Amino acid sequence: MQGRVAFVTGAARGQGRAHAVRLAREGADVVVSDICGPVADCITYPPATPEELTETARLVESEGRKALARQVDVRDDAALQTLVADTVEQFGRLDVVVANAGVLTWGRLWELSDEQWNTIIDVNLTGTWRTLRATVPAMIEAGNGGSIVVVSSSAGLKATPANGHYAASKHGLVALTNTLAVEAGEYGIRVNSIHPYSVDTPMIEPEAMAKIFGEHPAFLHSYPPMPVRNNGFMSPDDIADVVVWLAGDGSGTLSGAQIPVDKGSLKY
Repeated sequence: MQGRVAFVTGAARGQGRAHAVRLAREGADVVVSDICGPVADCITYPPATPEELTETARLVESEGRKALARQVDVRDDAALQTLVADTVEQFGRLDVVVANAGVLTWGRLWELSDEQWNTIIDVNLTGTWRTLRATVPAMIEAGNGGSIVVVSSSAGLKATPANGHYAASKHGLVALTNTLAVEAGEYGIRVNSIHPYSVDTPMIEPEAMAKIFGEHPAFLHSYPPMPVRNNGFMSPDDIADVVVWLAGDGSGTLSGAQIPVDKGSLKY
């Protein structure tokens, strides 16, 4: 990744921070963004903070790379466009995009509120589309090809009862990935999606999950164990190992692929 520039959304903590730091460790300068505040009243876990985003930038710089950090909501098209323009002005190019920003709530489909549905779709699906719309032209203009990694979920490949709105958004990301892989291929830009399962981040709310599964124990069948070293949730670093591989030349033959990062759980 030496000499390349990466752009990571939802980077204040969790998976986004791990991706940013791992890309920096491999030699990339990294632009990191996050809303750093409440997304909506229906999101019950604590939001990321400006201090966490600052810490991500510090960690990138501690790897000897440059960082540009900014509070940006992926629902804010103008802010995204401005950040991409500033990225090109400061670094002169854009090579890697990790569309990571996403949120989650719980509830059966017919019991979801309008706010739950709209928030999840607006952030996870439309926010990713806005991120792609802002970044792809800059990648084409740079003329260096590049790699886009769309962070979907195991919920983007299978049924996940009690978060159907989340699954709908993540299934939608597969369509965006596959379409863009075809459209951007002529410019040497590869586009792939990853599908993590059970990653230890603030999005995981054990109490909320326990409540749902306690009320609807049949739903547990859709959340299988991980057959490979099933010692609890995976770490964000486990996912970052796959992201940095997809970002680099070693995965140069892959585009339009859906990569489960699940220790085999989807085979149940």
